[in-house]
Amino acid sequence: MTAATDDRRIDYVEFNVGNIEASKAFYGKAFGWSFTDYGPEYCEFDDGRLKGGFTTLGTPRPGGPLVVLYAHDLEAALSSVESAGGKIVRPITGFPGGRRFHFSDPNGYELAVWTKR
Repeated sequence: MTAATDDRRIDYVEFNVGNIEASKAFYGKAFGWSFTDYGPEYCEFDDGRLKGGFTTLGTPRPGGPLVVLYAHDLEAALSSVESAGGKIVRPITGFPGGRRFHFSDPNGYELAVWTKR
């Protein structure tokens, strides 16, 4: 995506899993996904169009993966989420690829927003 088209769009999907190797085996066999390991607690998958991740840092939960949006200005996105009525459930934190925060929407769905900056 270009800078004009990637701001505030769904960019990444993250699954909390109990066993990364088992998840890789399933999705690799079932759908032909490829994987990049980032240590024992995180693995990125690539389905050929969209990337996402498997992590053991959260609790596997029925109802789906963590939807991750991208923002050029993370602080402005956090402010927009709060002013729209969202609740910040994990403040801005750094990780090897950038920074992100998690929020819950008014219905209780948890999402995240990240940036490379």
